[in-house]
Amino acid sequence: MAGAIPHGVTRDPGTIWSKDTAVAIDVPPDGIVDPLPEARWPVEDTRTGIYGVVTPNVVALADGTYRMYYTQILPREGFSAGSNDYDNSTTRILSAVSPDALVWTLEQGVRLSAAQGGAGNFRVVSPEVVPLSDGSGRWRMYYECCPGPQAVASSLRSALSEDGLRWTMEPGVRMGGDGSYNSPRLIFLADGRCRLYCGDRGRGIVSALSEDGGFTFALEPGLRIAQESPYEALTVFAPEVLPLAGGGYRMYYAGYSAANRAYVLGAVSEDGLNWQKEAEPVIAPGGRWDGAKCSEMCVVEVPGEGAPGYRLFYEACDGTAVDERGVWRIAGATGV
Repeated sequence: MAGAIPHGVTRDPGTIWSKDTAVAIDVPPDGIVDPLPEARWPVEDTRTGIYGVVTPNVVALADGTYRMYYTQILPREGFSAGSNDYDNSTTRILSAVSPDALVWTLEQGVRLSAAQGGAGNFRVVSPEVVPLSDGSGRWRMYYECCPGPQAVASSLRSALSEDGLRWTMEPGVRMGGDGSYNSPRLIFLADGRCRLYCGDRGRGIVSALSEDGGFTFALEPGLRIAQESPYEALTVFAPEVLPLAGGGYRMYYAGYSAANRAYVLGAVSEDGLNWQKEAEPVIAPGGRWDGAKCSEMCVVEVPGEGAPGYRLFYEACDGTAVDERGVWRIAGATGV
């Protein structure tokens, strides 16, 4: 994506994906205090959902490698349950790198803390990292700022970086005030404008246009994705929108049928505004890592023999805790 169209792909990756047997990013085990971002622990160590990793966002770098930005959930002071009590948890945005989008090495340091991102000691979530359209080589990170429990409205804010590692907050709010916005994704349009897709809690997936390179946005009328099917009964959010080289768009998004079941769903569009949904989930829960929920995802195009291939990363909950909560990890799948 460095200097290219954010999320642009050669062809539609489709709806058939083969899940990986191992997780892409695992979590610290129970009992670890103040885990280092770059630390790894044995797979067999006990994990019950105190820590979690969610919201993957992968960018292709100019040297042919990949960087994944993601959210790590931790216990907040005075609330020991961590991600099993998400309302009272805290988070930070971390990163990992890979030569092939298969094996990931965790990077040192915190990309963005809750305090740095304007959320106090609550949560910054769902990083969306794109190159600036001005050709400067800089990066902008959009993210969800959650300054309290989920009943408190979230806004979308942004930060800038020269190298993708050190980030400086931009002033103001990119989207907020008239909704509770989450899980941003941004694409460049042929006319030089930007379109941002995001969830609006309680409504569905919406979009907004920017005339100034992605700093200010005007909400577009209507919903891009409404809550309609049984797979969307509780909520829909987390759009991953892919402009296709031959025209049109592919979207993957998250739908909750109930508090204990989430799916990766799909839709296609000719214009990016009117979407036709796939009837059945693209990825459904049921594996070792995603026994209860498959949710917020990203897709990256990778080189292949004769034609490019595709990797999809998603947040997966194993459902091993009370009320089918449990450990949130980042899982992967390959397009078939």
